[in-house]
Parts: sequence; C-alpha cells; structure tokens
Amino acid sequence: MAAMAMLVASGCAVTRGQESVGAYVDDAAITTAVKARFVDNRQVDASSISVETLNGTVMLSGFAKNTAERTMAETLAMKVGGVKSVRNEITVRP
Repeated sequence: MAAMAMLVASGCAVTRGQESVGAYVDDAAITTAVKARFVDNRQVDASSISVETLNGTVMLSGFAKNTAERTMAETLAMKVGGVKSVRNEITVRP
C-alpha cells in the first residue's frame, strides 16, 4: 500500500526550478486576465502582444504602434490581481 502511494505521489512531484500546480493555475489565471484587459481596451492591440506569467511576474513581448500603447499594456497588466511585477519587452515599431 505504501509503495503504491509513493508511485502515485511521485507522478505529481515538482522538481527544483518548477512551480507548483497551484502556482501554475494562478499564473494561467493572471495571463488570461491580462489578455482580457488588452481585448477590452481600444488602445492596445491584443493580437500583437504576447503575455506569459511565471510566479506572478508577467512578461509582455511583441510589438506596439507607439510608446503610449506600450505603456498602456504595462499599466493594464500591473492592475491585474496577483501580479507581482511586469517585464515589458514590447518593441515599438518605427
């Protein structure tokens, strides 16, 4: 019985450097919320900006039409609950 429990538990183990299942779910919810804010905002082209979240840190990448769009995307991301920080790697197209 104990051996069976160890086999089942080891399948769910998290190794060093990986986030827990709960953290992964939280990060997925943050990513979804940030993308939803982009879609709802007319100043941000949601299809041109990628959003990734890891342990509450949101990374934005892609392209913006101007600096105002880049800044607005960062501002919208910071306002989402659970976001600890935002790395804004969005490039402004010339």
